Amino acid sequence: MSEENISEEIISNELRSIRDIVKDLSKPVAKRHLRKRKQGGKEILYIAWHDAIKYLDHYASGWNYEIRSIESLGGKLILTVRLSIPCLEGIVYREATGQEDESLEAYGDSSSNAESMALRRAASKFGLGLYLYDQ
Repeated sequence: MSEENISEEIISNELRSIRDIVKDLSKPVAKRHLRKRKQGGKEILYIAWHDAIKYLDHYASGWNYEIRSIESLGGKLILTVRLSIPCLEGIVYREATGQEDESLEAYGDSSSNAESMALRRAASKFGLGLYLYDQ
């Protein structure tokens, strides 16, 4: 077997079906990875961006993430991202937005908070923590 065929075989063995990846990402998030915050008078559960990355690393090896646009509209910073996952079917991607007040006076800054939101929303479109939005 040539070196080229070995490389192709290794790559194809690592790729999984998008159905299997989504099935795994759709599993409930471990309770130790869930955080709580108050929003609109309610306590909500969410997954932190850095934990979302760990789930993507585990279940969607080779995933990629890019910021597609950054806009300012009505005092809000709006960031659009694309999350791409290589799989047997090819590269599948989902895009999502995150927004934050530009004059943020809370934890973090407007761009990192908007990016965190957008990343988690894009990951949820692949199933990660999607059930948490039913709260």
